[in-house]
Amino acid sequence: MNTLPNKSQLVIIGAGPGGYSAAFRAAELGLEVTLIDPEVNPGGVCLYRGCIPSKVLLHVAKLVSEADEAKDIGVSFSAPQLDIDKIRNWKNSVIETLTGGLSGKADKLKLTRLRGTASFLDSHRLNVTLEDGSQGELAFDQVILATGSRPSVLPGVQTGKRIIDSTGALDLDDIPKTLLVIGGGYIGLELGSAYAAMGSKVSVVEMTAGLLPGCDRDLVSVLKRRLEKKFADILLNTKVSKIKEQKNGVAVTFENNKGESNNKRFEKVLIAIGRRPNSENLGLDKTEVKIDDRGFVAVDGQQRSAEPHIFAIGDLSGEPMLAHKAYGEAHVAAEVAVGRKAVFDPRAIPAVVFTDPEISWCGLTETEARNQKIKVKTAKLPWRSNGRTLTLGRDDGITKIIVDPENDRLLGVGMVGPGAGELIAEAVLALEMAATSEDLRSTIHPHPTLSETIFEAAQMLFKA
Repeated sequence: MNTLPNKSQLVIIGAGPGGYSAAFRAAELGLEVTLIDPEVNPGGVCLYRGCIPSKVLLHVAKLVSEADEAKDIGVSFSAPQLDIDKIRNWKNSVIETLTGGLSGKADKLKLTRLRGTASFLDSHRLNVTLEDGSQGELAFDQVILATGSRPSVLPGVQTGKRIIDSTGALDLDDIPKTLLVIGGGYIGLELGSAYAAMGSKVSVVEMTAGLLPGCDRDLVSVLKRRLEKKFADILLNTKVSKIKEQKNGVAVTFENNKGESNNKRFEKVLIAIGRRPNSENLGLDKTEVKIDDRGFVAVDGQQRSAEPHIFAIGDLSGEPMLAHKAYGEAHVAAEVAVGRKAVFDPRAIPAVVFTDPEISWCGLTETEARNQKIKVKTAKLPWRSNGRTLTLGRDDGITKIIVDPENDRLLGVGMVGPGAGELIAEAVLALEMAATSEDLRSTIHPHPTLSETIFEAAQMLFKA
């Protein structure tokens, strides 16, 4: 790590996907950049405690599930033996490889890197606390805030050995015999799926009427049918009214929407009720930067806060809290910081839930269209008619296309099925290019592939 300078043209606080992307781009464009983060290497929550380690566990889960399901097509394996220490070491090696690569790029670009934290003294000065506890003042011309987010917690509940959050789940200390997941969003379902495949008896409790609130119900229904076979229990319209860690487990009291209560005991409980932005402890009260009631920094299309030389990107600047959204905002902020014209105005930001089957979508959903009273035309294609799906030993999946009935312009696409997360990129590009469903129908797709479901769904809109 470098020595604390007296001044920097651009300071970036936080070295997650948004922070390191902004730092790299700004340095490439000629700015003198100082990057501040508590970790030894760039990567942030996504690389250390989020996107990447969770996909490592999900890959393990996929291997276990496929080995079990292969018997249906005539291929049998003995029961998988999980070496948790080796899996954990593999996960850590993936993290080290990726963060080490980012560190090498930072050094190549001659970034000044400080391992520590920072808070505002005023609108042009930071107090920096380094890893060794020493402190110093750093003046700056511009700053990009990229401090990310952290798991939300239940009021009055402390995480520990048996009550864990997503970070604790990814540490993979052990595989509990029974696991309760509080929260039916993407984090809870992804981690719950991984632990279920690795041997835990998993239950999920969700306060609302359905899993993945906000996601298209047609897509969720396919996932729910599969999870009902994988999970021990899925409790909807139910909240946790009491939770108490005990010597050999966690006692939980549930309450449904009728006010009825019951008690259960689990070896571990995973709290996955969302994330909240890290906007505290930054000294923002010493600036003119505005924060909303959820803790997000208010920004304009150039990612500028109420103080034009202070930018905010990634999870700190609002929903959706996704790494790839942070990448896009980072490039905009960096280019604006060097005086270029740029604005963050995507037509679509894809969302992917890496369960089995995967769910992905971009643009407008049918539910959103209904709530906004927007007239749409939809096509819904089940994957059971797709040859590639059946050759994979699967028959679950749907591709859904939403268009404007007046001009056929594509408004949204959603998919559920194996590999849906990879397939959605075509739809994102189509939306960015203001494509019509006829454009999708006229594009030749390779056969036999899952991507043909997009082509076939588009064809359905031309049968009339």
